Amino acid sequence: MITVKPFFALRPHGDFVEECAALPYDVMSSEEARTEVEGKPYSFLHIDKAEIDLDSNVNIYDEQVYAKASSNLKEFEDKGVYINDSKKRYYFYRQIMDGRAQTGIVGCASIDDYLENRIKKHEFTRADKEIDRIKHVDTCSAHTGPIFLTYKDSATLDEIIAKQTEKTPMYDFTSDDGIRHTVWATDDKSVDEAIEKGFSSLDALYIADGHHRAASAVKVGVKRRQENPDYNGNEEFNFFLSVIFPSKSLKILDYNRLIKDMNGLTPDEFLSIISKRVGTVEQFEDLGQYRPEGPHTVGIYVNKKWYKVKFYEEICSADSPVDRLDCAILQKNVLSAILGIEDPRSDRRIDFAGGIRGLEYLEERCNQDMVMAIAMYPTSLDELISVADSGAVMPPKSTWFEPKLRSGILIHKI
Repeated sequence: MITVKPFFALRPHGDFVEECAALPYDVMSSEEARTEVEGKPYSFLHIDKAEIDLDSNVNIYDEQVYAKASSNLKEFEDKGVYINDSKKRYYFYRQIMDGRAQTGIVGCASIDDYLENRIKKHEFTRADKEIDRIKHVDTCSAHTGPIFLTYKDSATLDEIIAKQTEKTPMYDFTSDDGIRHTVWATDDKSVDEAIEKGFSSLDALYIADGHHRAASAVKVGVKRRQENPDYNGNEEFNFFLSVIFPSKSLKILDYNRLIKDMNGLTPDEFLSIISKRVGTVEQFEDLGQYRPEGPHTVGIYVNKKWYKVKFYEEICSADSPVDRLDCAILQKNVLSAILGIEDPRSDRRIDFAGGIRGLEYLEERCNQDMVMAIAMYPTSLDELISVADSGAVMPPKSTWFEPKLRSGILIHKI
C-alpha cells in the first residue's frame, strides 16, 4: 500500500512561471548557472544554486549558500513572485519533447514508504551529495526539487490523468530548449480521494531519477521526527515532493562512456582483444556513425572510426538482473578486464555523457581530451524495475532520463 498525499503548493504567479522554472541543480555547474540566470532575476536557480548570488570564491557547501537560498525563497514570496495555493491539491505535470509526451501526478510521497522499501531504489548515493541537499532542504524548510518516481501500471490513475488533463491548465509554456511544460490542478475532493485510493492499491513506486534528493528529504523528515517526538505522522515533514509517472510513458536515453587512455594498448590491439573475448567487431567507416540498435550491442569510436560490437552470448547469460545489463557486461569484460578501470565512480580515466548530447559530442571529446568513446544502447524501464525489485543496485551511470523535470514550478513547504 502506497501513500501519496495532496499538498499546499508554493508556486509561481502565472506571470513569472516561465522565468522561475529551471533545470535541476545537479545538471549544471555554478559557472553555467551564473550564465543561465543572466536577465532572469527570478530563476529558481537563485534558490537551488544560491552560490551564484555570492562571491565566486565562496565554497558551494558553505553555510552562507544555504542561508542565501532560504532568504531568496522568502524574498520571492514577499514580492509575490511565489504564492501559496489556497488548498491542498494534487497536480498533473506534462512535458512534451520531440513530440513525445509524459504526464505525471504531483503529490507528496511518504518517507515511511521509502524507509520500508515500498519506494524502491536502483542506485547508491554519496554522503557528500546527501549532506548538501539535507542542509538545503532543512534550511529552506522546503522541498525545492521534485523526485522523479514511476509505477508499473494502474488503469485507475491513467484514466484520472487522461480526464483531468482535458481541463484548462494552470500553466502552459515552452522553455528555451523547446520542451513544453503544462500543469493542471485538481479542484474536486472526490478526484483527490480517487487519486489517493489509486496509489494505495499499488505495491511499490520506483525512483527513476533523484536518488540523492529522495534520500536527503527522508533524512530531513527523520531528523524532524527526532526534534518533535510527539509528531503524529501527518506533519508535512513526513512526506516529500514527487512527480509520479506511469512507466510506459517514460523514455531512458543512452548513457555513454568516454575513455582517456587505452591502458597501453594501440587501437588495433584493443579491438583484437575485443574480438577474441567480448564480441564480433564490424567497422562502420563507410557508414558514418554507429548508434546501437539493440541490447548487447555497443558502438566504439576510436582513431576517428566507428565500430559495431555485438557481445558474445556467453558473456550475456548471467542469472542476476544486474549482471545482464549492458553497462555491467561492459564494465566487467572491457573497462575492468582490458582497460583496468576498476571503479568508474572514482577513476579519472573515464567520463560519461548523457545521450541527449548526441554522438557528435563523443567524437568532439575524442578530438580534444579523450581517445575512445563507447556508445551504449539505453537501459529499459523493465530492466530498471527488475533490478529494483531484486533489491540490487545498478552500476553507476546506467540511466539518463529526458526531459528533466523542472524545479521551481511546485514547491512543498515543510
